[in-house]
Amino acid sequence: MRRLLFALALLLSTTLVHALQVQPYTPESLAALQQQGKPVALHFHAGWCGTCTEQERVLNQLKASNALPALTLLVVDYDANKPLRKQLKVTSQSTFIVYKGRSEVARNGGETRPEAIRALLSKAL
Repeated sequence: MRRLLFALALLLSTTLVHALQVQPYTPESLAALQQQGKPVALHFHAGWCGTCTEQERVLNQLKASNALPALTLLVVDYDANKPLRKQLKVTSQSTFIVYKGRSEVARNGGETRPEAIRALLSKAL
């Protein structure tokens, strides 16, 4: 019985390690992930944005379903990161920018359909 519980715990922890990771954006975290060649995406989010709230709900569903293993999504505070918005030419909240390593491979703003968000983020894998 102890072995079975250990195996189950190991399986669950392995699944969680490979699920979509959602973290706050920092320049250091983005640079480290890109340097390692890891799949990463940015989500420009504003707390007052209804579209962003809907996107967050979809992202939580994707995270729970393990639909995007190995992808890290960095949430950028839209209001607090004006220099980054300018550098990346982001003109509205609710924008996703998807990277494969250091190369931008996709961008979309305002999307709330789960299948479309999943397809967009999958381009990093």
